[in-house]
Amino acid sequence: MTPDTAPDGSAESSSESPSVFLNGRFLTRAEARVSAFDAGVQHAVGLFETMTAAVGAGGEPHIPRLWRHLDRLADSARELGLTESLRTDALAEAAIETCRRSGLLNQAGSTARVRLTITGGDLNLLQAQARRQVDPTVLITAQPATAYPDAMFDTGVRIAIADLKVNPLNPFEGHKTLNYWPRLRELQRAGAKGGSEALVFQVSNHLAGGAVSNAFVVSEGRLITPVAQGEESMVGGAGALPSPVLPGVTRAGLIQWAHDQDIEVERRMVTIDDVLGADELLLTNSSWGVLPVVGEEAESISVGAVGPSSKRALAWWREQLRHE
Repeated sequence: MTPDTAPDGSAESSSESPSVFLNGRFLTRAEARVSAFDAGVQHAVGLFETMTAAVGAGGEPHIPRLWRHLDRLADSARELGLTESLRTDALAEAAIETCRRSGLLNQAGSTARVRLTITGGDLNLLQAQARRQVDPTVLITAQPATAYPDAMFDTGVRIAIADLKVNPLNPFEGHKTLNYWPRLRELQRAGAKGGSEALVFQVSNHLAGGAVSNAFVVSEGRLITPVAQGEESMVGGAGALPSPVLPGVTRAGLIQWAHDQDIEVERRMVTIDDVLGADELLLTNSSWGVLPVVGEEAESISVGAVGPSSKRALAWWREQLRHE
């Protein structure tokens, strides 16, 4: 590898501007390096948030529901014992500045994929209890947003059923940890079957969501979604089992939009029969926003076409990218 070649083999200019945020400093891509002994590398100890940035008011970078992402990150870091010292206000400023420095949001309609990663830092986890203070690695990058074909949204997608089953008694489920390999593997398997996503079920055979998304079943105009982590008492009282479902940021936004539109939203345990008998099925995350599903492997969802609720939800998401 020559000095002017990036780690991935692509050409890299020596005059590249610092646009990668790492531990309080902006560095070039060539300069940004994480220790081989970082807990994220050694043990997959860490959390991440993936966000979509767009051009907001006055041409400035805008990350829809940024504070929701940061609050979720801080809550998970505290609950899982990673760190209690995250300053979300500073992270928000760093995320916006990373977008600005990336040069990706230079015209109306531009979007970027923003990744914020927090790891356990360069430490021996067996000594962490004695130290009682974790100095986390904080990394923020901005890259071109994934270009999804218009047909995915106009005519909908087909999905597969994942082999993976999630366990509600695993305290790390329902958090966006670095241990994402099982879910990415299910995406690969779905792609081999011609699917764009994979539905993941719990060990109880109740729906958790997509491999990288949250799920909504539409039935007679109502939105029905699996109970997410932190919502258990809303539906099952104090003795309810914990949920392994990630409380998605786009999911929360869609629920709020539905309430504003007087659309009924029901949180409950969802079965495969609910999925196959649905009028519509849609999946949400912060990359594609709202993704209509028209079929599950060999089965069609209703008439196998994008329905009216999905179209309205899609319009809501596109509006999120246009305004702060």
